[in-house]
Amino acid sequence: MRVLVTGGAGYIGSVVAEELLQAGHQVVIFDNLSRGHRQAVPKNAELVVGDLADRAALDHLLRSHELDAVMHFAALIEAGESMKAPETFFRNNTANALNLLEAMLAAGVKRFVFSSTAALYGNPDRTPIEEDDPLRPTNAYGESKLLVERMLAWFHQIHGLRYASLRYFNAAGAFRPDQGEAHQPETHLIPRILEVALGRAPHINIFGTDYPTPDGTCVRDYIHVSDLARAHLLALNALVKAPENSRLLIYNLGNGQGFSVRQVVEVARKVTGHPVPAIESPRRPGDPAVLIASSDKIRRELGWLPRFPDLETIVESAWQWHRTHPDGYPKSLNH
Repeated sequence: MRVLVTGGAGYIGSVVAEELLQAGHQVVIFDNLSRGHRQAVPKNAELVVGDLADRAALDHLLRSHELDAVMHFAALIEAGESMKAPETFFRNNTANALNLLEAMLAAGVKRFVFSSTAALYGNPDRTPIEEDDPLRPTNAYGESKLLVERMLAWFHQIHGLRYASLRYFNAAGAFRPDQGEAHQPETHLIPRILEVALGRAPHINIFGTDYPTPDGTCVRDYIHVSDLARAHLLALNALVKAPENSRLLIYNLGNGQGFSVRQVVEVARKVTGHPVPAIESPRRPGDPAVLIASSDKIRRELGWLPRFPDLETIVESAWQWHRTHPDGYPKSLNH
């Protein structure tokens, strides 16, 4: 198939693009390089630099390339940032997604894989979280993604759009030692801990040590970026094989277990050989004690199974990337 990957110069999108190429598909990447990196684009993928807000550019791209499917990763992802500038997230994540969907309909492209988020669930009533649990985002980021899922349901019902939506919490690890996570600023726990190990930060803060968890710190779900990418490919294949009126392809992704903040710090100390000083700090408002997504449905229906569920393996792969690329990708190559 010929597949368009929006945000394909980003952390997850670039790995999905690589997996698509290895599976024999043709890949076109559409990215404005505001958060992505030209160096992360696989060498056999075609890169088109452009913005999802540019409807004319989307129309030209979709009509000129005879695409079979779109996989959508282009989005702002920082929940904290979304509570300072929600308008930016609704414009970028929601309005731009609508722009893309309208262009797809105009070009007759009817398969869409959406990289969503488990932030849709907000503070869950139970864990592990299942796909039919209530959707109650507690931040504008989650709401911006939920609005896209609601649009997709209507587009499926009215226009026959076939879509899959994948919800997950924390992508982690590196696909290869030369291809990994590079956000500016970095807010994700594992990269921030590794910044301490590299001597680029004095310590890591542990926010809250009195949660109702085995060691008192928050428990979160981590999934290796390679396992995440394979799940997206399985979803794409399911869209191709499934009849028009088949079940909705909405799946949670997780490694089947959660890890506490203390566990992540301890594993990082073991992997890096660095003491990684940690300072215990008060809880942050709104942080749930445990966030784990059940992936039973995608395991059962699509046969997905994480290859790298072990926390040490995830951290080791991330360390290989960060210690050789402490500044991420060279900024000069983006333009």
